[in-house]
Amino acid sequence: MTSITAANMKTELLRPSAAGIGRAGALLAAGQVVAIPTETVYGLAANALDEQAVLRIFQAKGRPQDNPLIIHISRLEQLDALAAEVPPGVYQMAEHFWPGPLTMVVKKSAAVPGRTSAGLDTVGIRMPSHPVARAIIDAAGVPLAAPSANTSGKPSPTNARDVLDDMAGKIPAIVDGGPCSVGVESTVVDMTGPYPQILRPGAITEELIAAAMGGAATDSAVYRGLSDGEKARAPGMKYRHYAPKAPVTLFEGAPRDTFSAILAEMDRPGTGILCFEEYLPLFKARRSRLVYSLGMSWDHAEHARRLFALLRRFDHTQARRILAQCPRVCGANAGTVNRLRKAAGFQSVDCRKGRTVIGVTGRSGCGKSLLSQRLEARGALVLDADRIYARLLREDGPMLRMIDGRFPGVVREGVLDRPALAAVVFSDEQARQDLNRITHGQVKAFLEDALDRSGAALAVLDVPLLFESGIDRLCTLTLAVLADEESSLLRIMKRDGISRPQAEARLHSQPDDAFYRARADLVLENRGSLDLFQQSVDSWIEKYIQA
Repeated sequence: MTSITAANMKTELLRPSAAGIGRAGALLAAGQVVAIPTETVYGLAANALDEQAVLRIFQAKGRPQDNPLIIHISRLEQLDALAAEVPPGVYQMAEHFWPGPLTMVVKKSAAVPGRTSAGLDTVGIRMPSHPVARAIIDAAGVPLAAPSANTSGKPSPTNARDVLDDMAGKIPAIVDGGPCSVGVESTVVDMTGPYPQILRPGAITEELIAAAMGGAATDSAVYRGLSDGEKARAPGMKYRHYAPKAPVTLFEGAPRDTFSAILAEMDRPGTGILCFEEYLPLFKARRSRLVYSLGMSWDHAEHARRLFALLRRFDHTQARRILAQCPRVCGANAGTVNRLRKAAGFQSVDCRKGRTVIGVTGRSGCGKSLLSQRLEARGALVLDADRIYARLLREDGPMLRMIDGRFPGVVREGVLDRPALAAVVFSDEQARQDLNRITHGQVKAFLEDALDRSGAALAVLDVPLLFESGIDRLCTLTLAVLADEESSLLRIMKRDGISRPQAEARLHSQPDDAFYRARADLVLENRGSLDLFQQSVDSWIEKYIQA
């Protein structure tokens, strides 16, 4: 272990060893404050049942005392001592999501001081999945109140070095558990009502909770912030949070459109840019040095992991303002978008041009066409990438000329010899990649032009290779439709008149469900009868499109 000396006290940097955990536990048991790692962000921990220890948290952070704290436990049986009553749904939620990045708000017991709950009769409780965090709770022998370990209002810390920047000399110790795996604070869910209500979004999404519990909703304050005089029921609801020194402006919409909007605004000196990986070289080509990447535009998990560290990095630059591409707002991105909106003080530029563009994808036979048909019946413009691809292959146009230039002899008198092309690309991986680059680019250009010319308020892009082609960058929302393999096989065999081995070969050449879950904003399951799926589709449309 090492020490940092500051004006007020020496701050120890502890390793997550038995000795370091023991030292942290002893400090916490003595009423001191220690910064600890969790899977979400680093927490500034103290004995949740000791008002003086909790006061030290507020003093170290400079945190307003009407902002409630979350209590961290290491075992489920600790819940009973902290809650006046535990609704049955709490145990059901715990079975699905604990240990993990989920906080549940329940009626507090008399053991919880008013300072911990900010005077509320409720308290938020969670069981972190980080093994070091739970070991420290055990070593302390008490539940720990632990808000993020930053100066109040600044971006939360996701590594020990960032904690040290804010807390050196203010607290006796920091346990260095490495970088946080999630990167944004836990989802906070009010469990005191008839159904789970999300007060702060995070890695456990509304969709995951609804699937586990049969229903869930998100408090409207998540999207707008609290009104004057409205009391915060969970951390992060009331005050401006997560803000770097430079003001942030958020650009919301499809990645293609937010890129274009920022490009038009970036020439002022001192402009920092927070963008998606695909656009990093394009921004840097404009000679801007203050450009950092959140990760690929579809990678919501990486956005969450990088966000706070990148906002803090701008504080060490000459940036006088920050222009940020916003991830798509639904589903798995909800936590990151919420933090970005708060960092920007809800100042954003709407780049959607009054249009919603839904990218629909999934494996063959999953039910994409039914969803597209239902949306078309409600007035959506539906563009089918497979049909566009087939059309471009039939036309003597740019795509055929590019194919002929790369694969001489496969186009004869304006007609593609498909067997000849297949013989080349299926035996040469580089040739296959070159063909994909041509076809993806041409289909994407066709879709861009069709969208720009249509003026449709609602458009659906039915694209099996949505992410592989980069066409997802045209979308304000992406949806993967997933089905069980047997049902998909039967649909493919019936629809295309092919044998089971042929259908299996087609299906097995496509990505698995995990690929789509990691990339799509939302997932729609097609696991039952046709009638049940139609009902699910209509419910999905009512929730996400008609609302």
